[in-house]
Amino acid sequence: MTELEAVYARHSVRAYLDKKIEAETAKKLNDTVLECSAAGGLHLQFLPDAGNTFGRLLSRVMGLGSAPAVIACVGKDGPGLEERIGYWGEKAVLSAQSLGLNTCWAGTFSPKGVPCEIAPGEKLAIVIAVGYGKTPGTPHRGKSADQVSSGAADGPEWFRRGVELALLAPTAINQQKFEFVLEKDGSVTSVDRRGPFSSVDLGIVRYHFDLARKEAGLKPLWE
Repeated sequence: MTELEAVYARHSVRAYLDKKIEAETAKKLNDTVLECSAAGGLHLQFLPDAGNTFGRLLSRVMGLGSAPAVIACVGKDGPGLEERIGYWGEKAVLSAQSLGLNTCWAGTFSPKGVPCEIAPGEKLAIVIAVGYGKTPGTPHRGKSADQVSSGAADGPEWFRRGVELALLAPTAINQQKFEFVLEKDGSVTSVDRRGPFSSVDLGIVRYHFDLARKEAGLKPLWE
């Protein structure tokens, strides 16, 4: 499965089978997580045992307590951290999907229950549940391209394609609080319209948008 195929196949999954991830699959995902961590200047960690990450009652009610593994999204606290976590974390999410796994970005978790390393000056911003879903998840109705972009009508195909792929990206409570603006000089501005975890969401949709750039043989804007 290619990354683009994974974009269409991936849906957020909150309920998982009682099944651990096989060693070979776990190693492949861990390798990708480490690559993403290095590329983004982050401290992402794949944890094959989720421990008590989803020990809170709300998480259990949501079903995330059944996730066998997590990706802990850690990085040096400072401007732009959430966007970089969203960008490189989404690459790991699509890799997991291509390996036959399911995922869910989760802002509700027990920080003390996450068995990860957090160095001085670092922050655990969010986690990603990983495992074999009881179902593959379902798509959710979202906004139109016109609602999250401007300049698309007269813009190049790669811009319209970027917006299309961005609309397939996961965002907190499906809020899609972002906008891509095609400026008169041909540059692209991404705007955070503010909402819960919208800074992470902005990084996620940027990664999807950049996939369209790569598809067109162009240099990614945010890599």
